[in-house]
Amino acid sequence: MFPDFKDARVLVVGGSSGIGLAAAAGFAARGASVTIASRSREKVDAAVRGLAGSAGAVTGATLDVTDDASVARFMEGAQPWDHVVISAAQTPTGQVRQLPLADAYAAMDSKFWGAYRVARLVPVRAGGSLTLVSGFLGMRPSKTSVLQGAINAALESLGRGLALELSPVRVNTVSPGLIATPLWDRLDAATRQSMYESVAARLPAQRIGQPEDVANAILYLAGTGYATGSTVLVDGGGAIA
Repeated sequence: MFPDFKDARVLVVGGSSGIGLAAAAGFAARGASVTIASRSREKVDAAVRGLAGSAGAVTGATLDVTDDASVARFMEGAQPWDHVVISAAQTPTGQVRQLPLADAYAAMDSKFWGAYRVARLVPVRAGGSLTLVSGFLGMRPSKTSVLQGAINAALESLGRGLALELSPVRVNTVSPGLIATPLWDRLDAATRQSMYESVAARLPAQRIGQPEDVANAILYLAGTGYATGSTVLVDGGGAIA
């Protein structure tokens, strides 16, 4: 299904959990040498231990995408990667008239400007790929998450523009729907399960997404040399439901 990524150098920003970790696991299983970068050293180390024994080597590094200096230090002198995935984000949510401006600024700074900071400095070999992770709210807004929709739409537009600017590096975006990741662990188990079941009942796919569903799309785009400037929905049909 996917090409052999043996000996490819892959950077997964936000790779210590959820979608990023699933993408790192997918690349490593296919022989890539993967670097997981995230803000928390503890989470990075745990992710690296969890992927021990993969076909490809897995290493970790700390990187705060909200900090200009941190990104610059990380990228200074780095050798070009074959594939880069940016999945890091912390985005407080709420209605526009209720969400404090500080939280709104932090959400934009993390998901949009974080991706922007990495994209402007990360070295990628010619013909390699950069894949961003947005979200289906960019296509189908929610009245309770207007800011998230705006951020995701901006990220997808950034991806299309970068596909032109960074050519022959290929730039694509994957847009997930509701995915069962640690993001939802803040809910108690019963509330979380009820939410999953409610959403699944409204989706054409009739189930909630898993991180591996999104990782499959990321690996597909990385391994498809004719794909650039694309946004791939992996949302169980949420955008059309």
